[in-house]
Amino acid sequence: MFNFLCKHFDCHVLEGKRRRGRLVSKDGRCNIEFGNVEEQTRFAFLSDIWTTVLDLKWRFQMAIFFTAFLGSWFLFGLLWYAVAYLHQDLPQFNPSPNHTPCVENINGLTSSFLFSLETQVTIGYGFRCVTEQCATAISLLIAQSILGVVINSFMCGAILAKISRPKKRGKTITFSKNAVISKRGGKLSLIIRVANLRKSLLIGSHIYGKLLKTTVTPEGETIILDQVNIDFMVDAGNENLFFISPLTIYHIIDKNSPFFEMTAETILQQDFELVVFLDGTVEATSATCQVRTSYIPEEVFWGYRFAPIVSKTKEGKYRVDFSNFSKMVEVDTPHCAFCLYNERDAKVRLKKGYDNPGFELSEVNEIDETKM
Repeated sequence: MFNFLCKHFDCHVLEGKRRRGRLVSKDGRCNIEFGNVEEQTRFAFLSDIWTTVLDLKWRFQMAIFFTAFLGSWFLFGLLWYAVAYLHQDLPQFNPSPNHTPCVENINGLTSSFLFSLETQVTIGYGFRCVTEQCATAISLLIAQSILGVVINSFMCGAILAKISRPKKRGKTITFSKNAVISKRGGKLSLIIRVANLRKSLLIGSHIYGKLLKTTVTPEGETIILDQVNIDFMVDAGNENLFFISPLTIYHIIDKNSPFFEMTAETILQQDFELVVFLDGTVEATSATCQVRTSYIPEEVFWGYRFAPIVSKTKEGKYRVDFSNFSKMVEVDTPHCAFCLYNERDAKVRLKKGYDNPGFELSEVNEIDETKM
């Protein structure tokens, strides 16, 4: 317990001295911005207007939703008012009793707006209607009806698509706040816990990771955010996971792992970010989704394992206690992977024995002094 508190204290001290930047936040959002983008490239977002609208935040999308409907109603209201004005249907022109207007009962701008609203949303109160007197009014009615269907289809489809986006399903997938390093199956491993908060499964789930760090090539080139593949496994493999209960995923720290050179004393001095991805297909909608999170050195605890959270009740049901989801327990762990493998190799050599290269065999000639 004392070591745990000391490590936490050291983490806060280091964090106060330097604030590590994250590429991926804990909830999966990417911390990146694009600068000096060419103007021609900006217009490419307008050509793909559907994706642009879906990527907007809810407040901007709702602003576009209200602006599209209110703007089209007001614009066509002005056009209906112009038709009535040019045909002299308004009361200010004192039309004769035999005068047939283009649109019945349009007396001003307000009534024109109401007729535009009734036409586009197909309310049809029956008080205001188009007559066969003006071909311009009939053409305007057709144009507004077609445009109204287009606006209604696009905006309602965008709202529905944004509500049903698969990344919302990712909100019910949670990762442990910290990662731990301890022995698992006799091998030193980096261990993370992930849970599905819904009873519906993610079909064809696949877990993998990327280690982001700054590297310098032999040619002297500095690569920021260099990506190194990190393979994660569960006991049943990393493909087609049966993701009904929380899973403990682990990465074996062997000689091919980028964590092999790190030790319990030097891991906090490293500058890296471990990004973990979970890809899967939503069972209800058959849409693919991706959940991601990240871990920095201060969030990787050496010499700990996760507390068990799955138990079996008297009724025969399996119970998951999420109060222990991120709880860690200190265990005996080698302070480096190199030491673990050296210790294992030494035990193997001790059992098998080994040759002494300094040993020399010398022959001794025996003289038989017995005389017959």
